[in-house]
Amino acid sequence: MTLIKTLAGCALALSLALPAVAQDPTPVGTWQTVSGESRFSVSYCGDGEQLCAKLTWLREDARTPENVALLNTLVVKGAQPTAENKWRGTVTYDGHTVSGSVTLKAPDRLQVTGCQFIACKKLEFVRV
Repeated sequence: MTLIKTLAGCALALSLALPAVAQDPTPVGTWQTVSGESRFSVSYCGDGEQLCAKLTWLREDARTPENVALLNTLVVKGAQPTAENKWRGTVTYDGHTVSGSVTLKAPDRLQVTGCQFIACKKLEFVRV
């Protein structure tokens, strides 16, 4: 019986020592602006490769009438994949819907860029 317990303990120790299998990074999850004023739920939508994002939370000082109106609505809708870890589509920001892109910079870093005419704005996000 002691041999079985010893072998089981060794097997457990070896399995814990093995490195985790690396997974492809994904934008799916909850993201927060680096300044912490808002959070978004990002998911695949449409055909399963498109990207959508919903505004789910606002810090008290970010609760402007324009922002509150966007709570629990999609602010990125059906963005199409254009390259590895990059999607293009429409982004609703500050009351305007603009052409934009979503780029997964690292497993825990996301960048959203929106442009209207020649003016562009970049927002950085961290995974929560």
